[in-house]
Amino acid sequence: MGDGSYFNAASQMLIFTAYFAIVVALYLVPLTVSSPCIMEKKNLGPKPAIIGHRGAPMLAPENTLMSFQKAMEQKTYGVQADVVISYDGVPFLMHDNTLRRTTNVEEVFPELAYKHSYMFNWTDLERLNAGEWFLKSDPFWTAGSLSGSDYLEAANQSVCKLADMLQIAKNNMSVILNFQDLPRDHPYYSTYVNITLQTILESGIQQQAVMWLPNTERQLVRQIAPGFQQTSDIKADVERLRDKGIKQLNLRYTKVTSEDIREYTAANLSVNLYIVNEPWLFSILWCAGVQSVTSDSSQILSKVPFPVWLMPPDEYNLIWITADLISFTIIVGVFIFQKWRLGSIRTYNPEQIMLSAAVRRSSRDVKIMKEKLIFSEINNGVENADELSLCSENGYSNEGVAPMDHRDMKLRMD
Repeated sequence: MGDGSYFNAASQMLIFTAYFAIVVALYLVPLTVSSPCIMEKKNLGPKPAIIGHRGAPMLAPENTLMSFQKAMEQKTYGVQADVVISYDGVPFLMHDNTLRRTTNVEEVFPELAYKHSYMFNWTDLERLNAGEWFLKSDPFWTAGSLSGSDYLEAANQSVCKLADMLQIAKNNMSVILNFQDLPRDHPYYSTYVNITLQTILESGIQQQAVMWLPNTERQLVRQIAPGFQQTSDIKADVERLRDKGIKQLNLRYTKVTSEDIREYTAANLSVNLYIVNEPWLFSILWCAGVQSVTSDSSQILSKVPFPVWLMPPDEYNLIWITADLISFTIIVGVFIFQKWRLGSIRTYNPEQIMLSAAVRRSSRDVKIMKEKLIFSEINNGVENADELSLCSENGYSNEGVAPMDHRDMKLRMD
């Protein structure tokens, strides 16, 4: 008995200790939470500028004139585009290596469907439809929300020239330009940078509005277009970036920390992060001090008036401590109630338990039970009286005499 009680007490203490440790750990978790949005409102920087990723790809087929027009209508700060040089030297916009995903090349040129886009002449590229895929595949589940006129316009989009996109962007937007590398056997392998620069400068767009991303031929670009914002997609230390004349970074948001952003900002380096589509992520980057983001959902982020999770440290601590106190009070209350309930159960005796069970029965069942008990008492009384009479006739005391069956006694009397 002693060992069993000791074992039970030890197991209960072990369970309580483990439970207590888990509760304390949960209470202290907020100490490990580090969010840029736990800050004073007065320290919040300006809202990050929004750059449309290949235009406005949720509202129109990517890298098409319609997509860039929609981005302009959303009053985005700028647009990002991928530049390819055709086989006959025309800069156009295409992200993928092949034309299969975003055009109907398999229908028009089935034998050329798997060829790289830079192997096509412009006269062939302009025959392709670059909008029907958007309505069929509906990559962002937004095609169904287009108006009738927008639906028809999207269905008739074609491959877009760089020059045509720049005509839309030159008065209101900045542009981030990325390039696909050409193979050495391409006719314009050695001159595609010059062709692109010429196209940009002839468009009339301000040089300060152009963020030049390719790392190749930076020296040539600085000489021909010194006003371009030299942009890098490689994360590096501040000194190295300065030596290369980099003014802006274009990085995936998962590659940087709040400390990185503060360091780059202090060094007068602008940071653009991609791809940022959700308001909560946009809010965190806003609190972290990011200057701009590239997004597929510019129409959504442009409507975010304030970071959704911005909270002063004092308010955060008050909520945390209040929640802990309330939960601790509930836990203690539950333990006290459970102890009181178990203590009340131990005070019940068997008669009380049987009576409680009987009370819960229906009145008919209780009546039947009472009748059975009455008849049982009567039968027992009759048997006892017969036995006493028999013993007295024989001169025996009722002590030590075994009880006789009522049927046996009846036979003897007969």
